[in-house]
Amino acid sequence: MADFTNGFWNIYITVLTLLGIFGCGLLLWSQSRVKISADSQGMTETTGHVWDGDLTELNTPMPRWWMWLFYITIVFALGYLLLYPGLGSYAGKLGWKSSGAYQEELKKADAQYGPLFAKYLQQDLKLVAADPQAHAIGERLFLTYCAQCHGSDARGNKGFPNLTDKDWLFGGDPKMIETTILYGRNGQMPSMAAAVGTDTDVENVAQYVLSLSGSTSDPIKAVFGKTKFTVCAACHGADAHGNQLLGSPNLTDKIWLFGGSAATIMETIRKGRTSTMPTFKDFLGEAKVHVLAAYVWSLSNDSKVIAEK
Repeated sequence: MADFTNGFWNIYITVLTLLGIFGCGLLLWSQSRVKISADSQGMTETTGHVWDGDLTELNTPMPRWWMWLFYITIVFALGYLLLYPGLGSYAGKLGWKSSGAYQEELKKADAQYGPLFAKYLQQDLKLVAADPQAHAIGERLFLTYCAQCHGSDARGNKGFPNLTDKDWLFGGDPKMIETTILYGRNGQMPSMAAAVGTDTDVENVAQYVLSLSGSTSDPIKAVFGKTKFTVCAACHGADAHGNQLLGSPNLTDKIWLFGGSAATIMETIRKGRTSTMPTFKDFLGEAKVHVLAAYVWSLSNDSKVIAEK
């Protein structure tokens, strides 16, 4: 990337931009000086293109007002590039930056909505979840920052958890959800192919894992797979109920993060899985995360029960 940040590219962009603008101006000027001749009968010369026997294309110049519109566009472009950034590293006379405009909008928003978020920050998450206004704000935050991975209905996608059930990798307590949003999560399932053994062993373990949740499986292969599952128990537990401290999933239900087919489970054992939940503390701030966490918690908890709590 260093090749694209040295001084050469600033000069390259500046020269290319100015050449393009002045080139357009030169083309317009050259075309405006072209004189169109007429024949002896005063008819304008043609391009030689004829359709349907008598439909002839005349070689007439563009209207003057149209040419002047192009000249005005060129003048506007030069004025814009003088005032605003657009020529390499040149910042423009006004010193405008998109990041500065964004920060200015944030300041205005914080001044207007900051007190409201500060009020919710002082409240218990369950009380915030029961507040209709906070719920609506949390929903908008979710659709803006979370729906890309978890879906607009929060039911997740392959590799991204469903937030509407009560199956939580790191815990579904309101404060734990808030911690997850604030600081993010890194979940990693290492490749276990070498630890499990042969391809046959991997297949047997996959069949055993399927049997744990009552899914259709080969009972004979599952028996052999159970003895090899001991290497998986370190994270998933001897009872395969998972470990929220590690973020290892419960294998005894039928909730699958990457898919619950035998082929997918075997792929997971062979190659492992890696999942990342980014941190939002610095981006959204604790007050907005507090409202967002309350909304996420409400997705898997009945609103009537929330109000009673």
